[in-house]
Amino acid sequence: MKSELPVFNDRTNICIICEGPEEYDYLNKLNSLGVWNDIYNVSLDNANGNGNIAARYQDRFQNGSYDMIFVFCDTDRKPFEQYEDIKRKINEFHGVDNASEAVIIYSNPCTMQIILQHLDDVALKSPAKRVNAPLIKALTGIDNYKARKDQRQQLMTHITTASFYDMLERVNRMSNNDSELGSSNFGKLVTYLTSESDSWIREIESQLEE
Repeated sequence: MKSELPVFNDRTNICIICEGPEEYDYLNKLNSLGVWNDIYNVSLDNANGNGNIAARYQDRFQNGSYDMIFVFCDTDRKPFEQYEDIKRKINEFHGVDNASEAVIIYSNPCTMQIILQHLDDVALKSPAKRVNAPLIKALTGIDNYKARKDQRQQLMTHITTASFYDMLERVNRMSNNDSELGSSNFGKLVTYLTSESDSWIREIESQLEE
């Protein structure tokens, strides 16, 4: 007979809301590589567009099933209107002016900047796929990259445990100014999820409650 007792999960539950399929596929690949510390159970949520991120964040936060919720998105082009709108809505939701700084993991101009750091030290100048396609082909062999499912699957074959540490070294050298091309705070997320202690969650919670 199946036990009627509740099942308790002693792992720390993390939800990462991904802007779209590229972000989701990339983090899903990292999940499969087992690069995070075993104390974390990382769940991914594909928002299917930056316009859905803020509402999805509020819903997951109010659900109460997670110990911490992050957003993983692009800044896109100046003047970063949609990105700034996400920040504003998260700040308003928490009632704290800089709450978004604690929970948004970004890449300027786009997530492809982080993905390609697995392969080389690159500095993208545009989020446009047609602009970045020649570089993507040179590094991966994928012709005319448009983020189709088959192309994303091929791209993920280049993400390995060894290249993860190459990426991390390069990302940690990036600027942490989200208005600057070639910037990202992705290294912060890696630091959190590879930590043997989840005490950093309490620090973020205090920022969200100031």
